[in-house]
Amino acid sequence: MKTILAALAFTALSTLPAIAEYPEKPIEIVVGYSAGGGTDVMARTVAKFMEKELGNGASVIVKNMPGAGGQIGFTEVAHAAPDGYTLGTFNLPAALALTKDREADYKADSFTYLANFVDDPNTIVVSASSEFKTLDDLLASAKEDPGSITFGLSSLGGNDHFAANMMADASSVEFTLVPFKGAAMARTALLGGHVAAGTMALSQTTEFKDDLRVLAVLSKERSPFRADVPTAKELGYDVNMSSLRGIVGPAGIPPEVAKKLQAVLTAVNNDADFQKTMADQGNPMAFAVGDAFRDIAETQDNVVGALWEKTPWK
Repeated sequence: MKTILAALAFTALSTLPAIAEYPEKPIEIVVGYSAGGGTDVMARTVAKFMEKELGNGASVIVKNMPGAGGQIGFTEVAHAAPDGYTLGTFNLPAALALTKDREADYKADSFTYLANFVDDPNTIVVSASSEFKTLDDLLASAKEDPGSITFGLSSLGGNDHFAANMMADASSVEFTLVPFKGAAMARTALLGGHVAAGTMALSQTTEFKDDLRVLAVLSKERSPFRADVPTAKELGYDVNMSSLRGIVGPAGIPPEVAKKLQAVLTAVNNDADFQKTMADQGNPMAFAVGDAFRDIAETQDNVVGALWEKTPWK
């Protein structure tokens, strides 16, 4: 018995240095999208400040694995060893929407939720030369001639698509949805007059203030990035939709390691230089750590599940 107890004690003690010394090798952040996009830029910014907070020469590497709307990257993280050395970006609602319209090798509880950083609200936009000066102008035209308003989207099955459907439901109008291959193409179509209106994340409008007219922001409060633009709720339409971006790991990361990562990411968020960098990039911040981030994901999972049941997009 004494031998067994001694062995157990030794085993328990032998695990402590691994946790105390974590990380002992580079940490990898998998990004399910191409380099240069908003998610990739966020990941590289977080990685830089993680290295600063971890100290001791820690290395945090970003690995891009684009494809299948982010599914390849999300799957890579979900199936990685839960040792804290493979993390990944997590986009909501996109990541969980992919589990509704196809066979996905992960689900909401396949991840350890570490921290969300960005909550980039959707907007309702028209070109600066549009006849529609307000959201009510746009909706009045849509009500007068159902289906006449073409509505540009970056894709089906993402926050743009959901924002358009939710706006249509809240206002009892019918849009003709026109999906494109990415936000840039949808914006180009809008600016070229090929669609009458559209929805895109607020950050995707910031460099086009002279070219786009933002009619409403789909958030609970006005954004400091566009304080002059009312929320849809202010205008009588209780619609909230956004693109959230955070960091997760695979389910099963040891609690001690998860807590250390959450503490590091909290310190990153509290860094004034990090906050300034994110603001300069046009990233609306909404930090949530651990269980709070998990709760957001579960809520989003329910939202996209209900939308899939009502208006399946494939």
